[in-house]
Amino acid sequence: VFMSGCQPDDDDVGQVVEWDTTPFVLHFPQHIVAPQLPLDNPLTITKVELGRMLFHEPKLSGDGSMSCSTCHLQSAAFTDTAKFSVGIRGLEGHRNAMSVFNMAWNDNGFFWDGRAELLRHQSLLPIQDSVEMDETLAGAAAKLSADIVYQHAFIRAFGDDEVTAERMALAMEQFMLTITSFDSKYDRYLSGMESLTDSELRGLELFNTEYNEFFPEFSGADCQHCHGGPNFSNNQYMNNGLDIESEMTDLGRMAVTENPAHLGQFKVTSLRNIALTAPYMHDGRFNTLEEVIDHYNEGLHNSSTLDPALAATMSTGLMLTAQDKTDLINFLHTLTDEQLAQETDYSSPF
Repeated sequence: VFMSGCQPDDDDVGQVVEWDTTPFVLHFPQHIVAPQLPLDNPLTITKVELGRMLFHEPKLSGDGSMSCSTCHLQSAAFTDTAKFSVGIRGLEGHRNAMSVFNMAWNDNGFFWDGRAELLRHQSLLPIQDSVEMDETLAGAAAKLSADIVYQHAFIRAFGDDEVTAERMALAMEQFMLTITSFDSKYDRYLSGMESLTDSELRGLELFNTEYNEFFPEFSGADCQHCHGGPNFSNNQYMNNGLDIESEMTDLGRMAVTENPAHLGQFKVTSLRNIALTAPYMHDGRFNTLEEVIDHYNEGLHNSSTLDPALAATMSTGLMLTAQDKTDLINFLHTLTDEQLAQETDYSSPF
């Protein structure tokens, strides 16, 4: 039984609550490879439900005004429509919020710079960040411990009502692992259920065709180099030519690893639902897909850590015509999963 309210009713107070270890089965299409789920945190229905409650719980913030879902809007594919998210004291962060879907297929760290190794680690950092939710883990646990709804939810999920940061993290990890997005027009096309228009098909061809400076008529947008595979991301950290070295105010991956070879590298995001997730890049500098494509077509900045495949295009640019750009954008729109915003399993239970 999933408790869908913040306040208990009369029946809730006196009911017998039992530990429930019923497995949660993650569903995904046949053309998607099964993810490697954490063996030490097997999905159960009750832990996923608890994680959903916590994801939408404003008590996890210092002043009770915001939750994880405040900056990860379901309507925007679980990202923020603001360039920089605003925390509980009105302070802006310094990076654009990343989308939270298909996290089960991410096995190479979390955040733009990969500073969290596992999703459970990522789930706790915004709570403690003074610019974001600004609450201590002990404070958050104490507030949950005093709520009978959470007492019962933790019993169902873990066998007793002890609230700890570790348990909170494991539950939130489970919920976020279940947020999947594989019901786009492109997925239905792969399943033979829908057709793409001529423009969308040509955009798909451009997306997958490599750059060729010697034969411009056969040259493509070469997007699959970084955004290939079923989740449209290579899951790596790369420098995509946003700035020259002297103008890099955000070190990216290097701030975590202290390796100069990682200067200006950021996580390659999934292009699924890309039409819903503006603004773009780690600093939200681009407002439209047209601006993003123009950047790769003619706006790259060279640096010592620029990805070599991108550097190879700088002599001529991608040579995309106006029609090429239109077709490419039309294809990118086929990656939108319109059901994601409507899925009640992901929405607030309160």
